[in-house]
Amino acid sequence: MTDAVERRYARFAREEAPGRSALYAEWAAGVAGDPEVQRVLERIPENRRQPPLVFAATRLLGAGLEGYPAWRRFLMAHAEAVVAECAARQLQTNEPLRLAALLPVLSEIEGPLALLEIGASAGLCLYPDRYSYRYLDADGDVLSAIDPADGPSSVMLECRVHGSLPPLRPPEVVWRAGIDLAPLDPRDPRDRDWLRVLVWPGESGREERVVAALDVAASDPPRLTAGDAVEEIAAVAAAAPPDATLVVTTPGVLVHLPRARRELLIERISQLSARWVTIDPPGLLDVWRPAIDEATWPGFVVALDGDVRAAADPLGRWWEWRTDVRAYAS
Repeated sequence: MTDAVERRYARFAREEAPGRSALYAEWAAGVAGDPEVQRVLERIPENRRQPPLVFAATRLLGAGLEGYPAWRRFLMAHAEAVVAECAARQLQTNEPLRLAALLPVLSEIEGPLALLEIGASAGLCLYPDRYSYRYLDADGDVLSAIDPADGPSSVMLECRVHGSLPPLRPPEVVWRAGIDLAPLDPRDPRDRDWLRVLVWPGESGREERVVAALDVAASDPPRLTAGDAVEEIAAVAAAAPPDATLVVTTPGVLVHLPRARRELLIERISQLSARWVTIDPPGLLDVWRPAIDEATWPGFVVALDGDVRAAADPLGRWWEWRTDVRAYAS
């Protein structure tokens, strides 16, 4: 089984970490060449053995941001604790910057809005009305500045725009809820630390953004339900205020569901009196209107009720309005 661990970490070091985290690339390359460490990681359940999860767990337990030899010493000295921590955790990237890609679509929907996020983690993507947005052109000049009604937010979301922007406005959100297999409490120090260490070393500004968003969420916590969204969505949706437009969001979560569960969840969403906003890989779903070719589509797809609106970076760092996608049609 060490071969599987070796391949997984070698691929991460070669294809995923470069350009994003030099330190994680070093750690993963070290694991790929270290059979003794691989045997420790084999003790972690296979679905909890991803490099970003293992690296985050070691950091949560006290590993410093040092080179591979120091990280290895920490792992070997705390192997039991690392195995247990990884088994109890899961990747829960909660990136509020994704809202920069979703705000133009939310601006289309008449409010007030009741937001229900699937895979909500700590609910940081449930506060589009509490954050500030700066949409920038290729030269870094501001094309559009959106702030909450009470002034600029401590959470500033900057997004590069390719082409033009549609009309933007901050939404009026009157209800916030989320469903997650293991929701995190933005007020709990341990949960806050977990989201902090899930940020890869080298991702400039991201940890500060997550911490600021945690403070916003902690001041007015959303309703978070633990469970499978397929089973829970109808009951949670029923609690939304009837005089608000229910908006179900699935920002980057559907890719983590097996195909059958993913299709069933989309069916359950379609049975609600709700709008559906998502950002997903182009080849993940076959509901896009018009259909698109994943081989030529840049980034992820941003869609409203399956109608394609834009191409975007998976984490919201750039965005391009594409109401006409005939050039990308399959």
